[in-house]
Amino acid sequence: MSSRTLQWLSLVGIIWLQSINGTNSNFPAYSSQLKNLLSISQVQLNNLAFASDAGKLLGWLSGIAVVYLPLWLVLIIGSSLGLLGYGLQYLFLSNQISLSYGHIFVLTVVAGNSICWINTVCYVVAIRNFPSDHQVAVGLTTSYLGLSAKIYTDTVNAAFSYSPVERAKAYLLLSSILPVIVSVIAAPLAREVEVGRPRNMGVGFIAMFVITMATGVYSVISSLASISGKLSPLGHAIGTGVFLLAPLAIPVAEKIIEIVRKCNVNIEKKVYHFTIEDNIEGAERMEIEVKDKRGEVAGEGAETMEISGVKESGDQGGDVHVIEEIGVKVLLKRLEFWLYFFVYFFGATLGLVFLNNLGQIAESRGYSGTSSLVSLSSSFGFFGRLMPSLVDYYFSRTKRTISRPASIAALMAPTAGAFFLLVSKTNLSLQVSTAIIGVCCGAITSVAVSTTTELFGTKNFSVNHNVVVVNIPIGSFLFGYLAAILYSKEGKGDNGKCMGVECYRNTFIIWGSLCFLGTFLALILYARTRKLYLQNLKVLNVNFA
Repeated sequence: MSSRTLQWLSLVGIIWLQSINGTNSNFPAYSSQLKNLLSISQVQLNNLAFASDAGKLLGWLSGIAVVYLPLWLVLIIGSSLGLLGYGLQYLFLSNQISLSYGHIFVLTVVAGNSICWINTVCYVVAIRNFPSDHQVAVGLTTSYLGLSAKIYTDTVNAAFSYSPVERAKAYLLLSSILPVIVSVIAAPLAREVEVGRPRNMGVGFIAMFVITMATGVYSVISSLASISGKLSPLGHAIGTGVFLLAPLAIPVAEKIIEIVRKCNVNIEKKVYHFTIEDNIEGAERMEIEVKDKRGEVAGEGAETMEISGVKESGDQGGDVHVIEEIGVKVLLKRLEFWLYFFVYFFGATLGLVFLNNLGQIAESRGYSGTSSLVSLSSSFGFFGRLMPSLVDYYFSRTKRTISRPASIAALMAPTAGAFFLLVSKTNLSLQVSTAIIGVCCGAITSVAVSTTTELFGTKNFSVNHNVVVVNIPIGSFLFGYLAAILYSKEGKGDNGKCMGVECYRNTFIIWGSLCFLGTFLALILYARTRKLYLQNLKVLNVNFA
């Protein structure tokens, strides 16, 4: 099998892994039931949401592991941690074992850490197997992480009852076993491939974008309440499964082309030998003609190589050149890192905290369709993660570059507006704000991967990026705890349960203000890194002059 086919197969493997790796996004779908079953307060429930994100504090371990261990083993370790963390919680909810609240907290941390291991493998494979298009490959595959909640919700709706308790168990059961199953299937595919010299893979990426866009459109349409009711739950699940298998068409087509080319070469060889045996004189004339042709081809080949060299240089020029490769010790001393850290903190992390609390927010407003709301945020998050890779692909083909900090600033402004829109009492404002936060948060998460490589290099990416996302558990605790305290103050029931828009009104105002602060910090980061992107624009102009 050619290296080109193996490259596309590795991309398909990454897509499948990312599709089931967002297990933490399932939390809001069963958080209300979990709260009732365990008889815990809103603050304790927030601590469990924080615990899931706290697993990222140890995410740097997976970055070190990929340096010393084979990728398939890192993948199996990650999925096994999820099996342990979610599996024991499932047994607890099924009354098969007894666990304390502290045990559940620790298991949630372990389960959250499992996501980092699988993510790291996906990033490393995409960067190594697509050196000239790694930004596009990472962005495209990362978009499927936003589809996780949709996939799990469709599966639960199709295979389990509508009892809230049974659905809570179902989410935990699937979160424990599905990543293990997919990891075993994808392990032979998601591996490093000997790429050789860079090649033009534009047609394959265009086809992959078409498939991905179609998947996103189906996901959004099937998430809308007015449309989703017209199709059975099993139909939703089958449709999602078909779209997840669709990317296989790319490596299959590549393999067919490879076979056809080999057949053509064999036919040409047979015709050549038959002509020699049939007519010696004809063979002699053919030999003379072949020599002449070789001379012509050699001249054309030299010209072709020269043109190809310019094209390859241009493709590589599409990637932003970093100033230097930076390790963790130097990273922590850079002002750019801390600006970037807090930009992410007040942007994507704040959005993730909102999505973690979506179940409680919907319940407090009397909104009954929590699962559909989670599915809606997942679908728009999918498109949000996909957008940066589309932009990257366009700019790489038009010989231009784009500032990542400027992109993040442009995404954070509407996110801040969405938080203030949530102050409105209508269900429409809740749905619109959820969609906006989902798409912008997803886009920032995707852009952040490329931002880390551009500002601090690719050599230490696996460790550097895990250091950056340490802000997620910190923000999850601080912002979530703030929301829980304000919620409890508004609670009027015996158990502190709060109903009404007022439960989260002050929280949304504070979150929106902090998001605007993050937008301002993103503009400062843009100003400090603007020279870097201008230098790369000059490099692009020189390469394509």
